[in-house]
Amino acid sequence: MPGKGDELAVSRGEQIQAAEREAAKRRLLAEAEADRIPVEETTRAVPDRRWRRGRR
Repeated sequence: MPGKGDELAVSRGEQIQAAEREAAKRRLLAEAEADRIPVEETTRAVPDRRWRRGRR
């Protein structure tokens, strides 16, 4: 039968894992934000000449 110390160890391990997951999520979000392309740059029209050149 597990004692109270075992329950605390599992709980503490789960807390550590949750903290690590949260830290990893924050790192990924920060990296994605750094790589993000502003909307102004993604909606810029491409001149017809460049578009046609790539289609031939």
